[in-house]
Amino acid sequence: MNEKLSFACDYAKGAHPNILRRMMETNLIKTAGYGFDEISESARDKIRKACECERATVEFLVGGTQTNAVIIDALLRSYQGVIAAETGHISVHEAGAIEANGHKVLTIPHQYGKISACAVEKYLDDYYNDANHEHMVMPGMVYLSHPTEYGTLYSKAELQAFRNVCDKYKIYLYVDGARLAYALSCLENDVTLKCLAELCDAFYIGGTKCGALFGEAVVVPKPEEMPHLFTIIKQHGALLAKGRLLGIQFDELFRDDLYMKIGKSAIEAAERITRALQEKGYRLYFESPTNQIFVIIENDALKKLGEKVEYSFWEKYDDNHTVIRFATDWGTTEAEANALIDIL
Repeated sequence: MNEKLSFACDYAKGAHPNILRRMMETNLIKTAGYGFDEISESARDKIRKACECERATVEFLVGGTQTNAVIIDALLRSYQGVIAAETGHISVHEAGAIEANGHKVLTIPHQYGKISACAVEKYLDDYYNDANHEHMVMPGMVYLSHPTEYGTLYSKAELQAFRNVCDKYKIYLYVDGARLAYALSCLENDVTLKCLAELCDAFYIGGTKCGALFGEAVVVPKPEEMPHLFTIIKQHGALLAKGRLLGIQFDELFRDDLYMKIGKSAIEAAERITRALQEKGYRLYFESPTNQIFVIIENDALKKLGEKVEYSFWEKYDDNHTVIRFATDWGTTEAEANALIDIL
């Protein structure tokens, strides 16, 4: 067993105890496969109610990269690409999964993980004003993540601005919610599940990083935008035969508003660690409002730190310093946060 403190990512722990308990209770029950079971239907109903969108299609997939690849491919034509931040997960950390499906990721500059509606509009204007645009990859979608790869948040007003641009150019708006629970638990956040259902063509509610063993819940507010989604998921080899394993997890996450609350301990732990870093004179790369903490560390100190703590390399800062990330999660305890602070 690894005795180091683990702050490298937010999916290192197993699952919330409620999920494990429910899996044991239902372990020997025989159900229909592929998500047609009663538990999965119950989870879908709970998600629709939480989103205040009763007509939405809700489907469950195993992981984030798989979800992004399937949904982007389902929405785009063969000649279209997707606009994303240079730091977007689909651009950097998905091993070309989107390109492997035949869709180019069209990257634009970011500020701490965020892009702007104005920048997207300029990109689209430049595309259509180029006399050779018929020879180029057509932008067909805007991809955002909430929170971003830097833990930053979009506001409801910013999402509305993206919606306006997408409507103007008749392209899709898709939001990756891998860490959505941490946004919903953050006091600075004003984007709700209802907002996402009103403003997005598709989005997903992350489970893997938010208390589930694995799994993401895709929400398509207007089913006619993505007909035959079930078949498309199957075509991509992404349909889990024992679909109830996904349904159980989201049925529990959306019981008694657990998903809305599950990120609270992560946010509180991150705030405590951030305050301690500032008090001890560390330089933050910037202040992230959610569960990810980015700090600038002298290279000489990294080896010593790594003997006791698992952290994530982020990027080179200069010849003598590196930006590293600490990530708290739904299960981070006060004792774990205090132990990291003592080491620092």
